[in-house]
Amino acid sequence: MSFRIAAVVTLVCLAPIAAKADEILNIGDPAPALKVSGWVKGDKIERFEPKKIYVVEFWATWCGPCRASIPHLTELAHKFKEQGVQFVGVDVFEHDVQLVEPFVTEMGDKMDYSVALDSVPADSEPKDGAMAKAWMDAADEHGIPTAFVVHDGTIAWIGHPLRLDEPLAKILADDWDAGEMAKKRLVDKAQERAVRLVRQKIYGPYRAHDYQGTLAAIEEVTKESPEQTDRYESLKFICLANSHNVEAALTLGHALLEKYDDQADNLNNIAWEVIDPNLKRDPDPRVAQLALKAAQRAVQLTESGNHYYLDTLAEAQFRTGDASAAIATEEKAIALLKADKDGGSPANAKELEQHLERYRRGTKDAAGG
Repeated sequence: MSFRIAAVVTLVCLAPIAAKADEILNIGDPAPALKVSGWVKGDKIERFEPKKIYVVEFWATWCGPCRASIPHLTELAHKFKEQGVQFVGVDVFEHDVQLVEPFVTEMGDKMDYSVALDSVPADSEPKDGAMAKAWMDAADEHGIPTAFVVHDGTIAWIGHPLRLDEPLAKILADDWDAGEMAKKRLVDKAQERAVRLVRQKIYGPYRAHDYQGTLAAIEEVTKESPEQTDRYESLKFICLANSHNVEAALTLGHALLEKYDDQADNLNNIAWEVIDPNLKRDPDPRVAQLALKAAQRAVQLTESGNHYYLDTLAEAQFRTGDASAAIATEEKAIALLKADKDGGSPANAKELEQHLERYRRGTKDAAGG
């Protein structure tokens, strides 16, 4: 479930690493062309005009942080409209492009700038889109939302759209040292690359459901760098549980419950990853009970105000044999999602509805219906 596990998905969704930091698309380089397959909203931008400033932001409907940053981009678009700054949101890495237009319509005035679709070749993966490759991959950017400021046909800044205010104002005021920022970004990217290499060593086998291989990689990394032990202990629990090393999983899992007692997101993460129905197998009953405790605490901490956590709790209840409770909890999650206009995409709602139907089938099966 890509919208749920931030701590894991941030790493799992990493694209291949650029060859060398100094070979990446960087500040001061000419901006790549705009190669989109269509425009969903706003003025079409065919090319970057001389002397003008553009903000090109990459996003997707399934991306929670993207949804959160969209109103801020609209504020900036309004603020700098008189100074001629044009904003365009390019949808990339999209699982289902049919969701884009309804999403933009739903956002309405909160998304008040041009919106375009990446140009993805037929029978290709979303990551192979022309914009995804020429901009995101080339710049060694592996997460969305990401924004590029283009000034006079040249890239002037790259970063998270919520950090766009200051650099954009300085670029407009001609108070921006692009050369120094380019040097700093190369240093930052080299450091990020070193971290990502370690993460890929660990998450490569994890993506392949090779839990023993993941545990071996964690052991190797933490032996070389003991300070990283805490970073991977939740993943270690998940791999122990999913490889049926139950006793070790329970020992670590109960320790994590205590450690994360006031951290709802971490509790939710470790619960979901061992009961996720996409794993196609039932967890050990003791692991399911531990997940139930973690999910219950996450819901308690958020006062039943987070539909993701309620969904996890419903799955834990179902996995521990209480389908009726799962149905009631899932119904609360769906109602909460529907009441929150910024809460999630149509794909989120569809997934929760599918979970609810599964729990209802479970109740009928148990009753012999």
